[in-house]
Amino acid sequence: MNPNIFDKLKTLAEAAKFDVSCASSGTTRNNPGNNLGSAAGWGICHSFTEDGRCVSLLKIMLTNHCIYDCAYCMNRRSNDVPRSTFAVSELVELTIEFYRRNYIEGLFLSSGIVRNADYTMERMVRVAKDLRLIHRYNGYIHLKSIPGAGRELVAEAGLYADRLSCNIEMPSEESLRIIAPDKDYQSVYRPMHYIQQGFLQGAEDKKKYRHAPRFAPAGQSTQMIIGASPDDDNRILHLANDLYQRPAMKRVYYSGYIHVNTYDTRLPALTTPPLVRENRLYQADWLMRFYQFKVDEIVDESHPNLDLEIDPKLSWALRHPETFPVNVNTADYETILRIPGIGVKSAKLIVSSRRFGRLTSDNLKKMGVVMKRAAYFITCNELPTFTVQEAGPEYIRKALTAPKKKKTDDRQLIIQFDNPLIPNS
Repeated sequence: MNPNIFDKLKTLAEAAKFDVSCASSGTTRNNPGNNLGSAAGWGICHSFTEDGRCVSLLKIMLTNHCIYDCAYCMNRRSNDVPRSTFAVSELVELTIEFYRRNYIEGLFLSSGIVRNADYTMERMVRVAKDLRLIHRYNGYIHLKSIPGAGRELVAEAGLYADRLSCNIEMPSEESLRIIAPDKDYQSVYRPMHYIQQGFLQGAEDKKKYRHAPRFAPAGQSTQMIIGASPDDDNRILHLANDLYQRPAMKRVYYSGYIHVNTYDTRLPALTTPPLVRENRLYQADWLMRFYQFKVDEIVDESHPNLDLEIDPKLSWALRHPETFPVNVNTADYETILRIPGIGVKSAKLIVSSRRFGRLTSDNLKKMGVVMKRAAYFITCNELPTFTVQEAGPEYIRKALTAPKKKKTDDRQLIIQFDNPLIPNS
């Protein structure tokens, strides 16, 4: 590899590591036989397939030069960091060569903003266009839409990319104005609206014309930084819920704030990223998307932040003990989904299996139910009646959050019982 290209790769791959809004492709792009590569719906970007295979993509920036001075960003214009820029042809060639060597299975491309939003977006679109049309590359491409980019460029990007994303960054416009004064919600929402329009128009065209091009078939995603502003989880999840109402929005990512610019007093001085809070937000996001929970059931004005000790589903169950216990042999699917310790797959197995006989605790364990949690909230043939009604929410909370006791080593037991100076208990 050319040493100059290698240095650019090292700098720009390092600069891209803070963007988490990329994961499984969510789309299938078949290879007709004369193209290079394909994209599979089971995922891209350092994820694992069902058969255990790891798939990855080249996650890189076109440039880390930027005219913006966002407080949280390592690549802000006021930072003295190594800067570099790929030529379009260099990045296209690098992607193709990495793919041919089986290093990657896709491309995730973001960029700092140079000159203006349209100039940067036009160069990113050229990368995707050259890959598709010149090199006939048929693999996965994820492009970051630049805030403030024009409608024509966003529409063209959707013709070549599998997924488009535009980071909203902060949960509120007030926080964005303070921490990223060069940005505003209008510049962020406008490209998101263009993506939505292109997605809907592409779906209509597909109904009319068999060979109509697909527009960003994997939809769009966005990202919020968690912990850099005083916004509570109630605001964050309500914003995420509003975004999920948009037809093209597939994922909202939550990125725990990493305190890289320690000199900026606008930012909280966090010693470690809020990873537990980030995880709880993803769990709450999952409840909204797959468990039929409404956002007001997870957080509200009286409970504006998620409980960091227990997961949101268990927290809801302990706040509503009147809903339990649930008889798994008679309850409907929606009710079973709300039981702590039971996931979507297990709930479906319970509903389908009980047609052939009454379920027991052994049956539930084999279906993947976490009985340590579920036992307090369900009844069935062989389970004791010590449920949340008898135990009470506080007892269950303590029982499920108590630290695990270390198992005594057998050799220590032998020493204890053989030593007369140590009293046996």
